[in-house]
Amino acid sequence: MKWLSIHDMKPEDSLHVSFKAGFDTQVPLERELEPFLQSLEVYAEGWMPEVIHGKRSRNYSRPAVFKSIEEERDENSASIGLYRKEWPGLSMMLKLWFPSLPTRLYFGGAIQPLSIFTEANRCRQFVEMVRTWATHYPVTHAWANSGSEDALSGAPDFGRDTQTSIRDGFDKVYEVSWLNVFGPKLVESIGRERVLSTPAHLVEELPSGAVLLVTWPTVADFASDEARQAQARAHAHLRPDLDHDTLLRTLRERSAILAPVEPRFPPALAPLLTRVVDSVHVAYRQRKTAELNAWRPPEPDEWLPANAALPPDVQDVDFVRGQYGDLAEGLVALLHTDVPSVFEASPESLTDVDAHFWCKDFLKYRRPEIVDEHLMPAVGAYLGEVLVKHLGGQWIPRKKLEESQVRVGNRVWLPFLRAHRYTRSRQALLDFSLTGLFHAAERHLS
Repeated sequence: MKWLSIHDMKPEDSLHVSFKAGFDTQVPLERELEPFLQSLEVYAEGWMPEVIHGKRSRNYSRPAVFKSIEEERDENSASIGLYRKEWPGLSMMLKLWFPSLPTRLYFGGAIQPLSIFTEANRCRQFVEMVRTWATHYPVTHAWANSGSEDALSGAPDFGRDTQTSIRDGFDKVYEVSWLNVFGPKLVESIGRERVLSTPAHLVEELPSGAVLLVTWPTVADFASDEARQAQARAHAHLRPDLDHDTLLRTLRERSAILAPVEPRFPPALAPLLTRVVDSVHVAYRQRKTAELNAWRPPEPDEWLPANAALPPDVQDVDFVRGQYGDLAEGLVALLHTDVPSVFEASPESLTDVDAHFWCKDFLKYRRPEIVDEHLMPAVGAYLGEVLVKHLGGQWIPRKKLEESQVRVGNRVWLPFLRAHRYTRSRQALLDFSLTGLFHAAERHLS
């Protein structure tokens, strides 16, 4: 059974959700989870899970949930995924820990896009769902917030090392999310009267002693200045050791990072740069767009006038040309699974290769000697083959790869020299892109 993967959707901000609580193992699981599932079914308007995934995938139903939990359960825990088949996207996990571990219930993940929570009524329903959960289960901490905001704030570690973060959890108010449920232990450490007097859109004491706090009526406009002011007021109130103006300035800086930036990319490179931007976390996408707007690659200089071309210095020209084709097949063999278009040896496949190498940070874990001995020759040969196939080029073989040329019109191009520069670093993948050289050769052909 297929479902809609958030990773396959248009990159947008999402609502991140985390709910952590205990549950009663003395009660049959179907009965103990009934309030949880009932609230989910009632209040998840527009984003209700449609697929349950455990050992196998099933359409959502209560029996499917418990069957999947039963199949996934080991000595200590069980976890299942919850997804949707259609927009909006959903990627959630329900995990339960059983004795001999401390019993815990965790529900969390992402709902994309965040923009479905523009309406106040849908946000109210979401709050009501979490309120119901926190009323029935002894909650330790819960929150819902923009995924971009979480990335910018450093959640969930907030500057701590991961082991410390896991050990201590949310032991003080590091940040105030759009929706928060502070567990009884945290509330007592802050001071119950202080928590209940927090200036916020909603503050409500729950039967367990936990406190539900919502900063603003709607989460989708969390970055508006009014919402930022409300967030800063709440945070400064809960943490009197922090300066309100400093908190507000930090929040406004985050909003500035998220403010839309119109792309102004060179037309020939726009498809590549758009994919580079889309591969960056949504929180940093606008900053990357601004960076690429200001960036311009060096004009390709891996060429000579045709009348200055180096003559062939190999005995069998046709044989060596065939070897270039074999080298190019090495890149096809390397990338064909991740970049299917590499079979086509087309201008578009060059852009796909550029994007793949950059987005995957492909060079980061490759030893330089492997890059020089294997990757660089394959890339250079592949680039040359595309020049031959699509621009009517002709190989002029040389014993030294970096001197090998492809004649296109009144210039000869040096694809292996370009490939050498290209494979030096992640930034070089853009500065000396295969796409950029191809389009330069195309321009000078006309």
